[in-house]
Amino acid sequence: MKAYSLLFFLAFATTILAQGRQTINFDANWQFTKGEIAGAEKPEFNDKSWRNLDVPHDWSIEGPYDRENPTARGGGYLPAGIGWYRKTFKVDAADANKLFAIEFDGVMANSDVWINGKHLGKRPYGYISFSYDLTPYLNFGKDKTNTIAVRADNTIQPASRYYTGAGIYRHVRLVAVNKTHFKHWGTQITTPNPTAKKAVVSIKTEIENKGASGIYKLQIEVIDNTGKVVKSSESQENISANKTNELSKEIEILNPKLWDIEAPNLYTVNTKLYSGKTLIDNQTITIGIRNAEFRAETGFWLNNKNYKIKGVCLHHDGGAVGAAVPLGVWKERLQKLKEVGVNGIRTSHNPVAPEFLDLCDQMGFVVMDETFDTWTAAKHNGEKGYNLYFKEWWEQDTKDMILRDRNHPSIVIYSIGNEIHDDLSYPEGYKKYKMQEDVVKKYDNTRPVTMALFRPNVSKVYDNGYAAQMEIVGQNYRENELIAAHEAHPDWKVIGTENTHVLNQWLALRDKPYMAGQFLWTGYDYLGEADWPETTNNQGLFDRAGNWKQQSLQRDSWWSSEPVVHIVRKSDNAGAGFWVSDWTPSDFDTYDNAKVNVYSNCEEVELFLNDKSLGSLKKPADDSPREWNVTFEEGTIKAIGKNNGKVVTQEEHTSAGKPAKIILTQSKSTVANNWDDVTFITATIVDEKGIRCANADNLIQFSITDSGKIIAVDNGNIINHDGYQGQKTRAYQGKAIAIIKATKDSGSISIKADVDGLTQGATTLSIVTEKK
Repeated sequence: MKAYSLLFFLAFATTILAQGRQTINFDANWQFTKGEIAGAEKPEFNDKSWRNLDVPHDWSIEGPYDRENPTARGGGYLPAGIGWYRKTFKVDAADANKLFAIEFDGVMANSDVWINGKHLGKRPYGYISFSYDLTPYLNFGKDKTNTIAVRADNTIQPASRYYTGAGIYRHVRLVAVNKTHFKHWGTQITTPNPTAKKAVVSIKTEIENKGASGIYKLQIEVIDNTGKVVKSSESQENISANKTNELSKEIEILNPKLWDIEAPNLYTVNTKLYSGKTLIDNQTITIGIRNAEFRAETGFWLNNKNYKIKGVCLHHDGGAVGAAVPLGVWKERLQKLKEVGVNGIRTSHNPVAPEFLDLCDQMGFVVMDETFDTWTAAKHNGEKGYNLYFKEWWEQDTKDMILRDRNHPSIVIYSIGNEIHDDLSYPEGYKKYKMQEDVVKKYDNTRPVTMALFRPNVSKVYDNGYAAQMEIVGQNYRENELIAAHEAHPDWKVIGTENTHVLNQWLALRDKPYMAGQFLWTGYDYLGEADWPETTNNQGLFDRAGNWKQQSLQRDSWWSSEPVVHIVRKSDNAGAGFWVSDWTPSDFDTYDNAKVNVYSNCEEVELFLNDKSLGSLKKPADDSPREWNVTFEEGTIKAIGKNNGKVVTQEEHTSAGKPAKIILTQSKSTVANNWDDVTFITATIVDEKGIRCANADNLIQFSITDSGKIIAVDNGNIINHDGYQGQKTRAYQGKAIAIIKATKDSGSISIKADVDGLTQGATTLSIVTEKK
């Protein structure tokens, strides 16, 4: 915890803002306990024995794993129940004329919030962001305290088909504004039909005035990614008392830097409201100037360039860190997905943390932003999920997601449902879709709406008129059905909302111009949706720990723009077992017939075993792998990729000897004392020559100096039940990771890894000081 966290509320007890809006990080110093606690919402309740922690916090990931846990298959056999959080703070009497709100980015689940014993509200949907007005119930003055209490309840199980987490698992803010202020999520910024020569930035903002009428100055600045103000405007506005005033402004930008997948240029729009020379309110919104559209004949277009959306579906968990995911974990994951050629993300099947969308904006991913996994009909292994709350809450939750997310340039399409089991007849069954689409369009009519249809030929939606009404027809799997539907209805816009890793599904995207894109199930292995002893669904391109898998190596050869060559072999003799990326069989004596595949986008690949050529193969027209049956020899297997007769890339694997030492590598060499910043340390067990011992499963013990902490360990093994919170884990396929945070503002962090009988591994990170 940073030092200032302990002193924050003493500082906060002074005047909170001289001018404008103040947004205060409210993550530090919460008291937490598990279980139902009578009276815990009351300010006088004694919580001194509770655990002190910072949020975001997911207590479910702390375990233990247990086959009898009620979350069962969907929740990955991790705990469920009730968690309580409390936080005490002061507000100076001089700020009694301000308006205060608390903003939660997500609380899992069925949250109730109190301030000073007054109940503010309940939100069942754990993925939604929400805020409450604290102003009427606050105590002002240096001798008076205020207590926020939060009860999160996910005891009713099975609540989901996949892992949800538990608790205040996303960020929290306290926001103070003047009585005249920009309404929460009340500003929408669009850039209709921009070109490289000119763009119009259209700003629509709602100003809420709980004070007196008056003449105010509205100042708007558009700032590019170098910090330069490229255009500004000022206007005098008559703001009426006790009303919400809607204002619209347009600013023309010449020669704009367009946002796209290859160059995600961003602008910020600063809006400021003045009364005379006094700053009353201010907000900054990041935008991208771009034009995205879907066309029936040719699929997806961005700034008049035709792209295939090469997407993946992602659940909201971050593996070993559970649902409370530092942004640094997402940076690491998205960077690996970029390496494979991924350019699109589907937020399956719920709203994500807002900073995740910020990252997609910054890194150049297009996003399908999704609301729900269920409507009113239940799904197996999640029978007590959102279907219990849909009728009462769908409209509010949809509205809140759209208002929060609509300014992100990365979002190019909304989805309002995944494999919905409700009646989808037409016209009666279609009404549920239409009412949701209408709400989306009410708050953002700049993007199309779809849903992920489930077995459409069974539900008859292609024939009964349902699909014909959709802006874009999205379907999970069964690509041939979607192809046939489009060819029967050439005016339909179509997209694969969920797809597997097999070759023919890639060809459905590659070879059909009208197929806008596809989203693989999934980008990363995710917690839950697995049968014991498995705890993790392993359909990802990468495993929980970020290790490459057979499907990511193959996808790299299909989607990468760089020359690629990857060697895999079947783990067991004569084509049995699973695909592995090494040349070290578990039993050298019985392994003599190695089935080898090479994934490559090169025109020609030549394979060598111990420097002897095993022949060259040309690139198949259907992108299938090149296959060899190899008589195994201990040593080195190497594949060389050639274009136009020249070597452009190569890869080799060498048989490993006995484990001798541990090598530690870093995802990055620095880390800041910031909740969202992490570094991944990978411990690899190698032989004397530094070759990974792919069959090693030794217990690895990590240690760290007090300037840092290990927040999680993992190895990616889907049947590992040891948990993630300690400092030791077994190697899996010769590797394991530790996720590191800094606990000080400067200096260095030393990390070591020990295995009995092996030479210790060690590495050092530098702590970088953040600008305040």
